[in-house]
Amino acid sequence: MILCYIDESGTSQVPGNSSHYILAGLSIPIENWKDCDKEINTIKGNFNLSEAEIHTAWLLRGYREQSQIPNFSSLSQRYRRSEVEQLRRAELLRLQSIGDSKRYQRVKKNFRQTEPYIHLTLAERTAFVEKIAETIGGWGFVRVFAECVDKVFFDPRLATQSVDEQAFEQVVSRFEQYLNATRTDRDKPNYGLLIHDNNPTVAKRHTQLMKGFHKAGTLWVTISNIIDTPLFVSSELTSMVQLADVCSYSLRRYFEKAETKLFREIMKRADRRYGKIVGVRHYSRKNCGCEICQSHHAATT
Repeated sequence: MILCYIDESGTSQVPGNSSHYILAGLSIPIENWKDCDKEINTIKGNFNLSEAEIHTAWLLRGYREQSQIPNFSSLSQRYRRSEVEQLRRAELLRLQSIGDSKRYQRVKKNFRQTEPYIHLTLAERTAFVEKIAETIGGWGFVRVFAECVDKVFFDPRLATQSVDEQAFEQVVSRFEQYLNATRTDRDKPNYGLLIHDNNPTVAKRHTQLMKGFHKAGTLWVTISNIIDTPLFVSSELTSMVQLADVCSYSLRRYFEKAETKLFREIMKRADRRYGKIVGVRHYSRKNCGCEICQSHHAATT
């Protein structure tokens, strides 16, 4: 049994507020799951993040309050948290007093999402995420599957699917093909289970899609190894789904910001056949110069 944890980065709406939509899956053999979970929890503990969710986008942004505190990096983590919380309470009270309800709600959400990480400097938060990515990159038994959609080149009028439906079918197809390719006994299926970050809107649609795939297959493959429909879980409670978040974020930042540090660690685990990347696709223009498209081109020429 192989578990495939799935998460997304960017918005699937066209145009939305991101140029790319990424759906990424990280597959882990069930016999390795406990060791992986233990290793990630150890890394979290080293950064005092044992109870925190790895939400990469929130971790890697700057927190204005930290820059307002003199010698912030030299303070103990306990005092860092106390000082940041004081400034944040003052800002929320200020926004309430001037009646700016929209900004108040936006800032309150920002504070809520970043609260678990405020005891760490940006450099420390970056080091934490890089350590997680390096750990994934070092796990030779895991594989990454992803559909990376450049929405500039996605025409909703011509497409028969939405962006996220296309991405889901692609990830399902590649995971199924991987299960087929790695089975050791021709008479016994190599079973896999999809475990998806819980999004009520996505859950119903992807469940219905998966039911259809079981009946009629995808455009590329018959589904005989993936069992049931996706299991939807809270990413707050499941570290392995959080790793899928790191994967999807790393891919999106590569395409949108040309950031390679996390990307190259994650791509070490992209599923490959005969040197060609088959687990990750960049849906973009024909002459795209990205590393993924170049790998596809080099393998076919």
